[in-house]
Amino acid sequence: MSKIVNQDVESIVAALRKEAGALEGKTLLISGGSGFLGSHFLAVMAKLNQTVFKKPCKVITLDNYITGTRQNPLGDITDPHFTYLKGDICTPLKVKGPIDYIIHMAGIASPVYYIKYPLETIHTATIGTENLLKLAREKKSKKFLFFSSSEIYGDPAPEFVPTPETYRGNVSSVGPRACYDESKRLGETLCMVYHSLYKVPVVIVRPFNVYGPGMKPHDRRVIPQFLSCAFAGKVLPIHGSGLQTRSYCYTTDALVGFFKTILTKRSGEVYNIGSHEGETNLVDLASAMEKILGRKLKIAKIPYPAEYPADEPSRRCPDLTKARTELNYVPKVDLETGLKRMIDWYKGQYVR
Repeated sequence: MSKIVNQDVESIVAALRKEAGALEGKTLLISGGSGFLGSHFLAVMAKLNQTVFKKPCKVITLDNYITGTRQNPLGDITDPHFTYLKGDICTPLKVKGPIDYIIHMAGIASPVYYIKYPLETIHTATIGTENLLKLAREKKSKKFLFFSSSEIYGDPAPEFVPTPETYRGNVSSVGPRACYDESKRLGETLCMVYHSLYKVPVVIVRPFNVYGPGMKPHDRRVIPQFLSCAFAGKVLPIHGSGLQTRSYCYTTDALVGFFKTILTKRSGEVYNIGSHEGETNLVDLASAMEKILGRKLKIAKIPYPAEYPADEPSRRCPDLTKARTELNYVPKVDLETGLKRMIDWYKGQYVR
């Protein structure tokens, strides 16, 4: 791993040292372990095994590699207690031995890719979720963490920004983003039904625009796309007005929030996990990158490409009151600091 990634992982472990003890000697199953966020979970678990746990946590990753590869984007992460399985969670699952914790993050998060794979997106969040819930019920798992999305809120009315977990959403069931938004909503419903009927101890996170090392240049999400264009000397494409806002959360803050969610004694709860800073529009994001890179970047406001789904939410910003109160979740990394770390990692990884 690079110096930056190693520092990030160490900071996450330091923040979780007390709570993480619950994972010692246990078995953890991660669906989608080869993805951007899954790679960070593996890096943190490897560090916990190396530096904190006396009895290691066994980690099983399950992935079909539809948008990823077996190679970890953060670098070489080896642990003799990790098992990598290639498989499809949309088929019935049989895993030998105990499974104490399940983290279900398999999914297709980039709009360009979930439009390319709409049925796979739906099936992963519905059929795949139920298969894993059945497994959690069978194994009597201690906790089941479902990765939902801030996109389930759709395009909130101004009075619901920042958006609390109680907001019911403003989404279209027949729009071009519905394969992602609505399947995540149904995935949440499945979790709550299994919690109600079978006492499966579920918790749900709704991440808000996580970024950091491990994102690939062709990811098509805005920060890696801007960086890819900036270092290639190309124009940064801003779709639409450029005034649409997001709340960008650096990986260290996000991972601490995710771990706090799975390690809470509460169940049947939903938590926003994101940044504390508020909203940043695309024009200002490009300006922040200019400042860090120390040079002028060319930007162009262009129409959305044909392969990009319409109905993009105009604002997205989390109300973190519940996570702060119940999980003691306190994000620490501001956008400038996070972007500097992301850019330094990106240069070392991709710029030659």
